[in-house]
This record gives sequence, structure tokens and C-alpha cells, in this order.
Amino acid sequence: MTDFTWSELDERAVKMAKVLSADAVERAGHGHPGSPVSLAPIAYTLYQRYIKHDPNDPHWDGRDRFILSGGHASLTQYVQLYFSGYGLTLDDLKYFRGGADTRTPGHPEYGLTPGIEMTTGPLGQGLASAVGFAYGQRFERGLLDPDAPEGASPFDHKVWVICGEGDVEEGVSSEASSLAGNQKLGNLTVIFDANHIQIEGDTKLTFSEDILKRYEAYGWYTDEVSFIQPDGSYKEDVQALAAALDKAEKVTDRPKFIKVDTLIAWPTPGKTNNEASHGSKLGAEAVAGLKKILGFDPEVDFPIDEEALAHARKVAERGLEAHKEWDEKFAQWRKANPDKAALYDRLKAGDLPEGFDKAIDDVESGFESGSKVATRKASGVVLNAIAAVMPELWGGSADLGGSNNTNIKGAKSFGPSADATRTWPETSEYGRQLHFGVREFAMGAITNGIILGSDTRPFNGTFFQFSDYERPAVRLAALMQIPNLYVWTHDSVALGEDGPTHQPIEHLTAFRAVPQLEVVRPADEYETAEAYRAFFEKKNTLPTAMILTRQGVPALAETAEKAREGVRKGAYVLVDAEGTPDVIIIATGSEVQWAVEAARTLSADGVKARVVSMPSMEWFEEQDAEYKEEVLPRSVKARVSVEAGLAMPWYKYIGDYGKAVSIEQYGLQGDGAQNMIDLGITAEHVVEAAKASIEDAKAA
Repeated sequence: MTDFTWSELDERAVKMAKVLSADAVERAGHGHPGSPVSLAPIAYTLYQRYIKHDPNDPHWDGRDRFILSGGHASLTQYVQLYFSGYGLTLDDLKYFRGGADTRTPGHPEYGLTPGIEMTTGPLGQGLASAVGFAYGQRFERGLLDPDAPEGASPFDHKVWVICGEGDVEEGVSSEASSLAGNQKLGNLTVIFDANHIQIEGDTKLTFSEDILKRYEAYGWYTDEVSFIQPDGSYKEDVQALAAALDKAEKVTDRPKFIKVDTLIAWPTPGKTNNEASHGSKLGAEAVAGLKKILGFDPEVDFPIDEEALAHARKVAERGLEAHKEWDEKFAQWRKANPDKAALYDRLKAGDLPEGFDKAIDDVESGFESGSKVATRKASGVVLNAIAAVMPELWGGSADLGGSNNTNIKGAKSFGPSADATRTWPETSEYGRQLHFGVREFAMGAITNGIILGSDTRPFNGTFFQFSDYERPAVRLAALMQIPNLYVWTHDSVALGEDGPTHQPIEHLTAFRAVPQLEVVRPADEYETAEAYRAFFEKKNTLPTAMILTRQGVPALAETAEKAREGVRKGAYVLVDAEGTPDVIIIATGSEVQWAVEAARTLSADGVKARVVSMPSMEWFEEQDAEYKEEVLPRSVKARVSVEAGLAMPWYKYIGDYGKAVSIEQYGLQGDGAQNMIDLGITAEHVVEAAKASIEDAKAA
């Protein structure tokens, strides 16, 4: 951006933004007014002069992406969306933090308000996911227009972030920022609002490092603008800010971090530079004082300077012009690249590639019933088969690629060519093999950003135990209902010698408790392959976790026959007896084999046992009542669940007379197979539980 100008109308628009923010929180009775008041000139400058956007088309592919990482300051963005003409009205601002039907909730919510790119609020995640937005932009450009000069492709756009102290204090932002510097993401600019205020007051006690040196060490370009003048006065120096942004835009080989020193809530009397303005309404007296200082009638709520608003709304005209220019560039690209254009159209439609089913069928044709293969290994084979026909699929793990089987064979690593290593000699800025280092939380946040900022399909992996480190990002993916794919291996005490610290116990229960997250624990190779088929075939699917074994498990003849139709339904009858069963045994994952063995033993004893494989409770709950009754008839009261984890999720299925074969303690040091035996995950224990359940049901 050059020839920056700032008029009286711009100044009036900023003042109006401050007053509208203060009034919105005052009317709601709660909120975070301080930052929106002091951030108004920064946000206005970005929306009016720097961010490429078209308010008439919030989903335009050519737009820049803006993420307000400190989501508590949501009015900062809502007011600019109102100013820009995104369809938000003054009534929407008046209904800030209103009921369930508000379009201006306390924190920005993805899919609710036009112009909001992601849900923010949990501090640090906006900044971390913005790194993922930048990843996604670069990789998608590599898919569609890799040879275009820098800035010349229709798939070039920028990612802008406003963040604050809380964001950079959270560890996830450090994890992601380190990766961003390593990746030299020149399409990412972060503006750090340094107001030195948090809920507990001045940040001296908690945040004393030189943040610019920290980001410089990460490999970022850094700069600083201070609205606090050398003589102690305060000036919202947008000219200096613009100069810093112009200078930063010339840097294309590094992400940019620009610190802006501000005073929270300036110039609100009695509340400026005071923590009281962070998370509470300013109060009638302070709001009246702010209005008076800024030239508004203290008696008028939500005052509108029509001339200044009309001036701000002209950004939509500039957006239309930018969109028109992009359309012309895009049309030229489409004409010159028909094959890439066909790929683009498929990605936009969310369709699977030709050959997707065949790729999985071919993998399954190589499976052999009775052979013992870990489901993590089967997962790796299936992912590679899919990757061969789905160029938009990319991913990796948190330094566990070989263990998680998340490596894409023959793929180049995503990163600067200079960062090639002995282990990974092929590196490219458009590579599809991701490496996150030991950064599970950032991995989850970055892959969220990739999904939100591109039309590509990422996956990520770690040991199931360490999904705890990723959980906040998983929750946010579930809240936004985006199809992140988690490959979580080493799923039980059967992983063995690493001991209790690495052995998941409560994790299946904990993640099944996350609304809108789908948890899948396949029994063998066949169920693993079909789980991936079902996941990718579900358009607009929810985030999904594949829970996979370290140890080998037998490929079952029954799954070979029934898994294709059964897995996608979440649960299905794997082994049955003639007539009404005496007992139903429900199992998941590596324990299905013991359920099948127990059913054979029970049959020899004259007990009719049905085995139900339930790879996904969530998928089963999507089925109609008729199918559920067919699989789990209510007339059969004797039931057993078998799973190497807590029993808690199973009581809804096993009922009053059911028995749970489970693990209710932490794991053991020792051989994995012996751990399972010592903790009661055996066919013999299942037989005992089945007979006990039958007796209890008869006695009732």
C-alpha cells in the first residue's frame, strides 16, 4: 500500500467505532469494551486500506483472511463489518451478546456472522490457526498455480491477525509461531496490541520478556509503532502504523510481527489504562465522558455519523473493483490451466476424486483374514492409497510419523528447500508431508486453519495419550464443525513397555464426551479401511478421530464380509446365533477379537451370543430407531461391553443387567499382551461377564 491518506471523515469514523463499541457493551451489561475502543483506529486502517476483501461476497476466494485472535474484543471486528457493509446492522450491534439468535455473540463464531473466518476466544488459538491459514494458502497455490511469480497468482492472498498479550502468553501461539518462522510464511502479518493490561492488571508480574526479540528469534520480521509519545502524551498515529505496514509488506520471505503500544480504552475518562475496562462495562458516567471527548452527545445512545459511515462504506466499492480484477486474472488462469481448473472445481464442490473407491478396494484385496496387522499400520497403507488419487490430502504428525504411520511415501516435506535433512532430503514449499515437531496443540490449531483457509484436506497424528495436549484445538474444530482428521495411535495398555504415562485409559470416554466429534475405533484392517472410506464420503463431516492400535490384531473373516456396510453405520452384527440371542457382546477395536472368541466358547456351552462391533458410537447414533433395534434388540437384556478403557460410555448400551469388561485404573509397566491379561481384557473374562449378565437378567 502506498500514498496513504487519512481524512477528517476517517477520524470521525474511528471515533464513531469507539462510541458504538462502548454503547454495545453498556447495553448488554457485560463484555470487553476496553480493547475495541483502543483498537478502533488499527482495525479501521486494516479494513479500509490493507485487507483485500469484498463485503458483497464474504466467501470470495481472492480475499485476504483476517483473524481477531483475542476474540473477547469481538466488537473490534463487528463494528468494522458494519462499517464495511457485510450485512450487519445497527440493531445487530445493539443486540451484542444477546440471545441465541444474535449475530454478534460475545466471541466471534464461525459460520454465524458474515466476514468471520474462524471461532476465536480461547486465547492463542486464533494466532496459531492463522499460521494454518498461511500454510493452506501456500499449499493450495502449489496445487493449482505453482509456477506463477510471487503475487501474480489468483491464489495469492494474505493473512492478517490482531492479537494481544494473552494470545502470545499462551503456549500454543509460541508453538505455531516457531513453525511459522521456520516455514518463512511471508503471507502472514500479525499486529500485536501491546496495552500491558489483563484482567489481573498490569502485565509486569507475568509478561516481562522482549516480545520483539522473541519473534525475531523465531525468524519473523519485527517492527514497533507506539501511540504513546516520548513526552507521555497519546496519539493514535495511523500514519506511523501505515508506514510500518508498508515497510512490512515489502518483506516476502518471513512472517511479520508488528507491535503497537496502546493504552486500553483510550480516551475514556477514569478507565483508560485500567484493567476495569478489560472485561466489564465502562459505566454510564465513563461512556458519557468518552462521548463528550469524542464530540458526541452524551445523551444519545448508538450515535451514527452518517457522513462518516458513508465514507467507510466506500470500502465495498473498492472491494468490488478488486474482485473484478481478480475475476479477470482467474479467468486467464482457468483458460491456461484446464486440468488444474478441473481440480479446482472438484475441490470447491467437495467431491472425491475418480478412483477413490478403487484405491481402497485395491488395498483391501491385499488383506488376508487371520493375518495380524496393527490398525496403525493398516491406516498408513490406506492413507497412502488415498493420497495417490487425492492430491489435496496432506498431513503428518507431532514428531511421530513413523510410529503413527502418517508419512506419505515419496512426498516432499513442506518447508523451505534449505531445510532438507538427511532423513528428509526432499523438501519443497509446496510439499505435502507435514512435520510439526513435538507440538500437538499447534498441530491441531494449524490443521484447523488449513481447513478454514483452503479447500485442502489435512490430517494429523500423535499417540492417543498425547491427544490431551491437542484437545483444546479438537474442541474448537468440533465447535466449528470442520472435518479435521486425527490419527491417534497406541490406543491402550497393550502398547506395553512405555508404561502408564503412555497408556490411554480415560481418553476414549473423554473424547466421546466432546459434542460434534466423531470417534472411530476400528477392529482390524478391514474396519480401518472402511472407516476412512466412510469419513471421506461424508460431505461436510465433523472432525473425526481414528483410534488405532500399536499391536497386531487379527483380520477377521466376518469384517471382511460385513465391514463395508457395517462400519459406516457405527455398529453392526458381526457374529450372530440362530433365533433370539441370550446375550449381546458389544466391542470395539482390538477387543472385538476377544468378543468373537468368547461367543464361540459360549456357543459350545449352549449359550447363544451375538457379537456387535461398534467402531463408532457417534455414527451408530445417527442411524434410525429401526436399525438400532435390529442391532441391539431391547428384548435382550443380557449384554456385555468390551473395551480397554473406562466403562462410563457403555452403560447406555448395556443397561441395568449388563456387565462391562473395562479398565478402571491406570496402566501397567510391562509387556502389552500381558497388561491386557492382567487387567482382565480377555475372552475368558468376557465369557464370565456374559454368563453373569444372563443370570442377572433372568433373576430380574
